[in-house]
Amino acid sequence: MEIEPQYQETLDYLYSHIDYSLQKTFRYSPEKFDLARMRDFMSALGNPEREYKILHVAGTKGKGSVSALCASAIQKSGNRVGLYTSPHLQDYAERIQVDGAPISHADLIALVEEIKPFVAASPEITTFEITTALAFLYFARLGVDTAVLEVGLGGRLDATNVCIPNVTVITSISYDHTDLLGDTLAEIAGEKAGIIKSEVPVVVSPQSEDALQAIKEIAVQRQAPLTQVGQDYHYRLVENSLEGQSFQIWHSSEGEKYVSAGNNGWQPVQLTIPLLGIHQLENAATAYAALLVARENGIEISDLGIQTGFESVSWPGRFEILRRDPPLIIDSAHNRDSAQKLQQVLEDYYPGEPVILVFGASEDKDIEGMFAELRPHLTRIVATKSTHPRATDPDELVEIAQEMEIPAVSSSSIEEALDQAELLAEGEAITLVTGSIFVAAAARSALNERLGERDFIKLGSKL
Repeated sequence: MEIEPQYQETLDYLYSHIDYSLQKTFRYSPEKFDLARMRDFMSALGNPEREYKILHVAGTKGKGSVSALCASAIQKSGNRVGLYTSPHLQDYAERIQVDGAPISHADLIALVEEIKPFVAASPEITTFEITTALAFLYFARLGVDTAVLEVGLGGRLDATNVCIPNVTVITSISYDHTDLLGDTLAEIAGEKAGIIKSEVPVVVSPQSEDALQAIKEIAVQRQAPLTQVGQDYHYRLVENSLEGQSFQIWHSSEGEKYVSAGNNGWQPVQLTIPLLGIHQLENAATAYAALLVARENGIEISDLGIQTGFESVSWPGRFEILRRDPPLIIDSAHNRDSAQKLQQVLEDYYPGEPVILVFGASEDKDIEGMFAELRPHLTRIVATKSTHPRATDPDELVEIAQEMEIPAVSSSSIEEALDQAELLAEGEAITLVTGSIFVAAAARSALNERLGERDFIKLGSKL
């Protein structure tokens, strides 16, 4: 049998199990997300997650970028590194990577066949739990030195939380999945901070006071040393362009040197990233702090590895400019906070320019809030939907926009939405696709087929 039909059968098998991400409603609770079940499953597989060092990353926004930055720096430091993220952008295999390369379809097929007897012996095991186990096993088989694991949802009850990491990281926390994780930032932070382990150091991005207090309480209870970006590490933008941005970063203990730099010539570390937006500087600062803490806790990481790893990191679908003139951009903003950050990036790089927004989102998202944040730039919204079961009907999106007095039209497909947006833009406005990673992925696939190699920035390349 050819590989691709087998690969599709493998994906069908994975999706045939319980996949709460595809359900319109479910309850986030120990009855559904049972770590005892995941621990038993990993024990049956020989606990491969214990064979390498681990960085474990949770948060509402930025956890994928931080994970990608850390993995890139660890690899450039001469280590073999595994990276586990979710959801994927275009191919399921993207979720499991070693040294920047997704697991091959053949290897994924073989691993799934190997673990099927163990899956059969584990009632109610979920798609995400199986995929997490596949990642753990694949990393062990390929002999990675370190794995960077991005939490799927929450943290406390997430399947990745069976690991014992060398460092835990908690990125920016904002309102998302409130029906599952809690109605307040403190409650959400408590779920995210569930990844903190006894005496394992934790690095935290800047947070609201309520979220930070919840994280601190758990860190103190578990005697986990806490490093805070914004308090222990400081950073500032040096310069930015559509090619990327440079920033300086220093530890608070070096603050006096920074103030008196004109006298002694001391300069903070300066790094460059291809990721755009001030929020990506926060992510990069968090990744840098996490890498230095990881270096103190048994992971070999060099200064040169951090520098070159940051410069060469790839994290597509996040304010990714697919065409420069006229601008065509895709982004994965999926809640109000990320929409506010997207609005700021637009203002920084395209001040005052009009935007035709191609938008689709899941039913549980704060759509009104996202529209409110993006409104200053919007000329018109073209509502669409991905094939995801929880996608909001485009007509509902149009109704919400019109109630907010934002002109909007609906489309029957991503392809039609892109056509409508391009006609409305008339080469004079930015075409921006956002609302969910599923819409961004679908648009990226469609645009990859339409735009020539000269204009389209391919998956995995830099700006």
